[in-house]
Amino acid sequence: MAAYEAEVAALRRPLPSPPALLDLIRHATLAANGHNAQPWQFRLREGGIDILPDLTRRTPNVDPDDHHLFVSLGCAAENFAPAAGAAGGVVTFRFGDAPRATPELFAAIARRQSTRADYDGRPVSVPALEALASAAAIPGLRLVLLTDRPQIERIRDLVVAGHTAQMTDPDVMRELTGWLRFNPAAAMARTDRLLSGASGRPAVPSWLGPMLFHGFTSAASENDAYARQIRSSAGIAVFLAEHADREHWVRVGCARQRFALQAAALGVKHGYINQPVEVAALRPALAELVGLPGQRPDLVLRFGHGPTLPFALRPSPFALRPSPCGDRRPALSWHGQSPRAKARWRLHIAAARNAPPSASSTSRRGQTIPSPAPR
Repeated sequence: MAAYEAEVAALRRPLPSPPALLDLIRHATLAANGHNAQPWQFRLREGGIDILPDLTRRTPNVDPDDHHLFVSLGCAAENFAPAAGAAGGVVTFRFGDAPRATPELFAAIARRQSTRADYDGRPVSVPALEALASAAAIPGLRLVLLTDRPQIERIRDLVVAGHTAQMTDPDVMRELTGWLRFNPAAAMARTDRLLSGASGRPAVPSWLGPMLFHGFTSAASENDAYARQIRSSAGIAVFLAEHADREHWVRVGCARQRFALQAAALGVKHGYINQPVEVAALRPALAELVGLPGQRPDLVLRFGHGPTLPFALRPSPFALRPSPCGDRRPALSWHGQSPRAKARWRLHIAAARNAPPSASSTSRRGQTIPSPAPR
């Protein structure tokens, strides 16, 4: 575990002054992402960085329309702004022609984590709730914060119903089990996916983990754990975009990451309870519960005060290989100028329809920093 913690510390070390673009990418990879799939690629170009979807890291049974994948791209993009700002840059985010300021939450990037554990039941103060809502305020989407106990219990019922449906679907279970790492050595070998210790589970050999998971994990026991964790939470956050398209899913990711960074800055923990989103049949009931019937809910988080668990690993940008990307038009862009470097840079997110090529080489359009290939 000591080697694992040392690698985590190295990835979360402070930015050098001045930072290189790869240092900014390292901080971008600390963003939230579904199942720690890290479904992104970073392409370096003169004066900018492109973020591209890595469709080889899809979770098609849980996320058949790649909704979570594009939300994850928005989370990574949002981490660039406070990191670059802390390094002395002036950064403006632009989606289409609508600029907005970026919050100064750089210090929270390294502390943010999704905490899959019981919380202590203490409420979150009204000023903190207002700060969370303000941080996540982005045009084109709604954030609903629920602290009323009867409403939280109704969310719990939807989570339990969704989790039961997933636990009885063999394809979903096979996919979710494949995204688990049962010990630190396995996590370090691949630097991705979910470490079992991040959910408070003990480390076991990789050959034994799947057998224990399938032999001793039941829908009833998992539902009891989810119900207990939700009861221990101070509230629930539900994100809903105005439109169900990739542009708005990226926006959801930006808002989700800003919420997470503000929560970390306030000492508030949070974790996913996305089952009512992932099971499509439950989405109308969730939208009705939060008072927005007819809209598609995008994310559900619980939040409160709780422990710090082991952090998930990320691949180091310095160890990744370049590969070609093809020509994909950006879905959004950042434009900024660093007073120190006196140089402009630009960040794009590309909305690709097809998986990028996997062969390693240098593209004529720039260098791509992909997620690591399986070893």
